[in-house]
Amino acid sequence: MLDINFIRANPKQVDENAAQKGVKVEVAEILKLDEELRSIITQQEAARAEQKAASRTKPDKKTIVKLRTLGDTIAKLKARQREVGDRLSAQLHAVPAMVRPDVPVGRNEQDNVVVREVGAIPKFSFQPKDYLALGLAHDVVDVERAGKVSGTRFVYFKRGAAMLEFALVRYALDTLVGEHGFIPVIPPVMVNRRSMTAMGYLENGGESETYHFDGDDLFFVGTSEQSVGPYHMDEVLAGDTLPLRYCAFSTCFRREAGAAGKDTRGFLRLHQFDKLEMFVYCRPEQSDAEHEKLLAIEEQLVQGLELSYRVVNCCTGELGGPAAKKYDIETWLPSQQTYRETHSTSNCVDFQARRLNIRYKDSATGHPAFVHTLNGTAFAMPRIFAMLFEQHQRADGKIIIPKILRPYLPGNPELLG
Repeated sequence: MLDINFIRANPKQVDENAAQKGVKVEVAEILKLDEELRSIITQQEAARAEQKAASRTKPDKKTIVKLRTLGDTIAKLKARQREVGDRLSAQLHAVPAMVRPDVPVGRNEQDNVVVREVGAIPKFSFQPKDYLALGLAHDVVDVERAGKVSGTRFVYFKRGAAMLEFALVRYALDTLVGEHGFIPVIPPVMVNRRSMTAMGYLENGGESETYHFDGDDLFFVGTSEQSVGPYHMDEVLAGDTLPLRYCAFSTCFRREAGAAGKDTRGFLRLHQFDKLEMFVYCRPEQSDAEHEKLLAIEEQLVQGLELSYRVVNCCTGELGGPAAKKYDIETWLPSQQTYRETHSTSNCVDFQARRLNIRYKDSATGHPAFVHTLNGTAFAMPRIFAMLFEQHQRADGKIIIPKILRPYLPGNPELLG
């Protein structure tokens, strides 16, 4: 959520920013409601002052009538304040975060800007197989029985693939916790409406992508960011404890309602998958450096797996509501002869913190200020499996396990299958 004072001072900039993100907002309506709300509050304060003054006078018939009239007026103003306040809040929640100056303007992924390419695109002396064919050949994935049991966009991972997931988690945790000092967390995978709304992913059609339980008004998370972000909700953090860096492992759930017809074969887009996510709370002046740090860690993890990839600076139309800037790591997928996203890291500045009411005490001023929040993928399991299978396949169909993962697997194997 943006500060209303910022919107008052920069209405045109707010409107243009939303348009660049592909979001329609009613800035004029917001300012109109804001002015009306302030007028109601002023009227209410004046009526209360008059009521207080009248209550100090002799309680004659005229005074009693006046107090009753003022009481009715105040009650009507309070009801009107709630109505206008709710309308203004709904409008404010639809306004996306302001983008950083170095974010490229564009509509979709075609307008993203490549920052760098790392590693040579693999070339094979044989006809490479796609990741699903490899997984089926080694009997480590089962989509047929998953379809029978659960439906489309589900999969069983078993044998070597199941062990590979735990190896990836251990590798990532050793890197994040052991090397970079992150706090490990296993969070809830269901959150209440306030938490999910505050994270900023329900507006502008986002609710259609979530699994919601009406009877309990709970949401399954689509990423553990959505349950770790509200962890410090309504708290004032000590400034000298920041940045706070968490890494959270959870199962994630997505309807993929907007992905009809996309990646229907295989397991690049699933309704259920496991993911290890990084999340940071920091002071405003730290957030740009923290964003670069998250990207560097993501690259460290991918390089450890000996995969070819590229980094892209995502354009305005690809950011989503909460993000002020986002980098994607796209890893080469030989079967499609293209890069596909495997990692993402976003700087959400104070957008989520304002909605979550998470502040820190500024030692310089002694006053609380809103923190900045950031998130980043460590590993999203199904996608990283696809890249590992395809980039590390051999002519005989075997899949080479990267050296960095071997200590985490039984018998320290070199091959999957």
